[in-house]
Amino acid sequence: MAVAPSTDQLPGILRDTIVALVRREGADLSARQLGVFLTCYLQDGPHTVRGLAAALKVSKPAITRALDRLGEFDLVRRKIDPQDRRSVLVQRTPKGTAFLRDVRSTLNDAAAAARKSAAAEAHPKRGG
Repeated sequence: MAVAPSTDQLPGILRDTIVALVRREGADLSARQLGVFLTCYLQDGPHTVRGLAAALKVSKPAITRALDRLGEFDLVRRKIDPQDRRSVLVQRTPKGTAFLRDVRSTLNDAAAAARKSAAAEAHPKRGG
């Protein structure tokens, strides 16, 4: 059974995850872009610019800029809503699904390292 990280460990896990994502090849996302990406991939859609702006409590132009960048990396795709041609739907992509898998793996690695570090601090080896 996995033990949840303590609240003291969470900032370190976040830092280690972000550093690992920045160092890897591929998309280097801002916090806003990552927030938009994760909202699209972790919450059921359909997602629209208006809906994302409301969910994240930021302006529609900020969402549009984030989606422009995510689109450059092929992490999301925009499509005109066939039922309301004024609305744009945000769609997931295979490359975005793979990126989410990488983010999850990186988070798991950072959490495992934090657990190992906490265990080592709790049970230091005695020198001889």
